[in-house]
Amino acid sequence: MPPADDTTYEIRTATPEDTGLVEALDGSFTTATVFQVETAENGFTLRETVVDPPLTKVFPDDEDVSADEGDQGLQGAPTFLALAPDGSLAGFVSVAYARWNRRLTIEDIEVAPGHRRRGVGRALMSRAEEFARERGAGHIWLEVTNINAPAVHAYRRMGFALCGLDTSLYEFTASAGEYALYLSKPCRAANRA
Repeated sequence: MPPADDTTYEIRTATPEDTGLVEALDGSFTTATVFQVETAENGFTLRETVVDPPLTKVFPDDEDVSADEGDQGLQGAPTFLALAPDGSLAGFVSVAYARWNRRLTIEDIEVAPGHRRRGVGRALMSRAEEFARERGAGHIWLEVTNINAPAVHAYRRMGFALCGLDTSLYEFTASAGEYALYLSKPCRAANRA
């Protein structure tokens, strides 16, 4: 899908010098709908509901992660950047590959507000999928909060399907009251000669 405004974005692997750019990106969002989670003894359903006034979510700064909470068992955890023609950061995606279950996890994906709805997220996800195929991943997996309806819709358009729910993931965080939705999609490995 070409960008809506024909802007060409450069996709490249982040370097340590890009850390400040990535940390400064505004990943907040505003939505007029959220997914209400209705749990039952043997499952759950999602019901999209209107919120009035629209809800704005601003993510807190990442808390320090101690060394023992690192990426144990993960084989490579690159970040890919989307740069606008003027060199500004339009978005990024951070991924991690776990060899034991051939899963590529989308750790974080953010698009700057001024570059949304221009194909940046799709381009970043395509680069993540290419990385997954290069490693022989069987599937791609991600987590998103139930209140981020715009992201859920975007992921579904990209072929992701709901595969799970965690009602307690955010319990002791600034996002208490939200639920983690898990989505996945199969990944076809690249043909190897």
